[in-house]
Amino acid sequence: MVPLRPTAIISGLALAVISWLSMGSHFPQPQKSDDKAQIERGRYLVEEVAKCGECHTPRNANGDLDEHAWLQGASIWISPVRPIKNWADHVPPLAGLPGLTNEEAERVLEKGIGPEGETLRPPMHIYHMKHEDAEAIVAYLNSLPRAIH
Repeated sequence: MVPLRPTAIISGLALAVISWLSMGSHFPQPQKSDDKAQIERGRYLVEEVAKCGECHTPRNANGDLDEHAWLQGASIWISPVRPIKNWADHVPPLAGLPGLTNEEAERVLEKGIGPEGETLRPPMHIYHMKHEDAEAIVAYLNSLPRAIH
């Protein structure tokens, strides 16, 4: 067995890092303060105004929101008094916007139209938000760890 020299190990590590960087992976860039302000505005709109977590976050055995699964999609915990056609039994995850482009998510929020032009299923609210508010919400949702489903 031939012992490895320290320079060979360092050269190998440098090559691995250069290869990793050239594949498009990179270290996260610090967010600009404008980005942080937009994300914070989106957080406020999601958590305090639209209350998205009420349906898009699963609940624990006590009926409380499971903060460890924030906006990860959930079974609907409410039901209508009378049957409503096309009522959804499950809502999709929002964290990280899996399955939606930014434009599709903005269309849902601004026009109340699903990503493929479909009507949104109840109990989803039909929103007609300003573009700036929709952008802020999308920025916030994209800042969250993507849902694992």
